[in-house]
Amino acid sequence: MRLSDVLTEYIMEMLESDGNAEIQRRELADRFGCVPSQINYVLTSRFTPEQGYVVESRRGGGGYIRITRIKTDKNTALMHIINSIGEELDNITAQVMIKNLLMSSIIDEQAAKIMSAATSERCLGFVPKPQRDRVRAAMYKNMLLSII
Repeated sequence: MRLSDVLTEYIMEMLESDGNAEIQRRELADRFGCVPSQINYVLTSRFTPEQGYVVESRRGGGGYIRITRIKTDKNTALMHIINSIGEELDNITAQVMIKNLLMSSIIDEQAAKIMSAATSERCLGFVPKPQRDRVRAAMYKNMLLSII
């Protein structure tokens, strides 16, 4: 598992209780043995408004990063996600988005398992790499549209 995946999982666990997490970039970097820019990468790629998060940052010695899960109605959230996906969707981002949908009760566990399997590298392994993320994005959007 890549470091960015481990960091994402750790932050997701922090968000599970009430949808909020407050972290210190330096403390988190020290804990996982990485540079603070790796934390920035995870935050900017995995915790975006399109994925249902607001990230606030305060710099300085006592600085922190506050991550809040946005609560919206099901159809609005789904349309927001569909519109944010674009032409390509990598496997890791797809899996994180599925977890977000499950945690926010937009989809149930069975739908999450089906979506996860359908968009996995194992399922799309026959698709040439240059087209794989495009196929995944199209499949993912269509699955979400079928829920609306």
